[in-house]
Amino acid sequence: MRLERLNYNKIKIFITLDDLFDRGLTKDDIWKDSIKWHQLFHDMLNEASETFDVEIQGSVAVEIFSMQAQGMVMIVTMDEQEEEIFDDNFIDMQVTMEGNVEILFEFEEFEHVIQLAKQLSFIGFLGGKLYAMNNLYYLLIDNVCQDTQTQIAAIMAEYGNPSFISIHILNEYGKLVIDEYAINKILTYFQ
Repeated sequence: MRLERLNYNKIKIFITLDDLFDRGLTKDDIWKDSIKWHQLFHDMLNEASETFDVEIQGSVAVEIFSMQAQGMVMIVTMDEQEEEIFDDNFIDMQVTMEGNVEILFEFEEFEHVIQLAKQLSFIGFLGGKLYAMNNLYYLLIDNVCQDTQTQIAAIMAEYGNPSFISIHILNEYGKLVIDEYAINKILTYFQ
């Protein structure tokens, strides 16, 4: 699970499918009114409260975005509070991923992709496919062994954001910039 403060009254919570499974939940349980889901939600709010040193009281608005094979993102908007009680914090907690999954991240600038490529090469990863669509770049990582999935996702999160769109939309409406070994090719031309 990863927490990020977006502004003085919004927090983004990214939770992987494995985080859900570890707690005995599936993505479908979110839409049900289950006790397990309520407990997880309260645990996440408590974690966010402790992490950002803020008291979450009153009503909150929650937006949930399901991501194909990666998990879900929740945007929690709290009642207006004083801005100075928040610190600029960013916390990464344990992220686990299992099985062969597609990891798809989006990047605002190509320079971010170049910097990411350098970091991924340090761990020996040189694959991937690069797409462009709507002034964003998308890097798809698939068919990586389970041992490196978590590490790759953590590094990618430093330079971009998990994508909310599916690979099928990218294939249909986006432009395939580099079809294979994207990291290797980026390093060849931009290092």
